[in-house]
Amino acid sequence: MQALTVPANLDALEPIGQYVLEAATQAGLERKAAYRLRLAVDEVVTNIIVHGYNETGLEGDVVMRADLNADALTIIVEDTAQPFDPRVRPDPANLDRPLEERDIGGLGVFLAIKGVDGFDYEYADGYNRNSFVMHRPAQG
Repeated sequence: MQALTVPANLDALEPIGQYVLEAATQAGLERKAAYRLRLAVDEVVTNIIVHGYNETGLEGDVVMRADLNADALTIIVEDTAQPFDPRVRPDPANLDRPLEERDIGGLGVFLAIKGVDGFDYEYADGYNRNSFVMHRPAQG
């Protein structure tokens, strides 16, 4: 699949979602797995756009790549916003408490990362790189 480059604004979420679903279809992912992958990518990319670009006054692009092998589909998201590793936030505490008693923020990314089979982050050469992995169903 060809890479997708879109401007880092919220209008980009629709083509990004379509890209992820097309990659999931090519990988033969089940509907629920494709949904979880799209949700995870959408959550992290929304944070990149809002917090990494908009709130800091930066402009740039989000670049998507889909890597497919016999075992897994990996969606790689790259951006030049401020470095941020989504894994550094502590897991939301007190999930059993009522909403009004919990801290704001972090739940969406927490749930997104838990919904995929693998997640990795690195910052290198001026780029944030978020990688989302979903295992392909056994062929047989």
